Amino acid sequence: MRDLRKSRQQLLSFLLRHGRNSPYRHRTKMHRRWLGELVFAHPAQHLTLEEMLRRIERAEALCDRLKAAILDLVPQWSLAPVVQAIQALRGVSLLVAAVFVAEVGCFGRFASPCERRDDPAWRDHQDRQYVGANLFGRGGLDLSFSGPRHPVIRDRLAELPEPIRNIAWKAQVRLSARYRKRIAAGKPAPKVVVAIARDLVGFIWAIARMVEPKFA
Repeated sequence: MRDLRKSRQQLLSFLLRHGRNSPYRHRTKMHRRWLGELVFAHPAQHLTLEEMLRRIERAEALCDRLKAAILDLVPQWSLAPVVQAIQALRGVSLLVAAVFVAEVGCFGRFASPCERRDDPAWRDHQDRQYVGANLFGRGGLDLSFSGPRHPVIRDRLAELPEPIRNIAWKAQVRLSARYRKRIAAGKPAPKVVVAIARDLVGFIWAIARMVEPKFA
């Protein structure tokens, strides 16, 4: 995913440097068609554009293959119940849950979610943000869902015990309110998402600890 984002950013910088602004939203079919119809004055510029597009296509294909492999392997995993349980939380898809659980490993080594502040496994050595915050803040957290009435979330909750559903609802009410409040206060959206994601980690820990002892 980092390689894909980097390749997309390089393409965007190349286009801006040559004064080419897409009239369409990025990563749409119309945008791709627009890229294919671009004409540059020098053959080297065409070559650069073509190679950048090929690099993006290769990265997208690799991401798709790896995502499909993860989805196939999760049911065979000993921590699959944890992955399933934390999907009760708003914005946590199966893929995000699987990556997060793999990143953390054993949740039982934390006596409380606050201990993540002192554990290097929760840190990102580049910008010192928490691993959990980075995972969601860099695209995994989706606060656009319409709550537990959303069919995807409703289906997830249906198979989970009531205590887990209660934590998920508490998380949704609290974090959604904080998100709206901070956005209304004029806080930059990326920073708000990361801040909310850091709070979400605590709810993930609480749910994981309810399931993990039975299967760890």
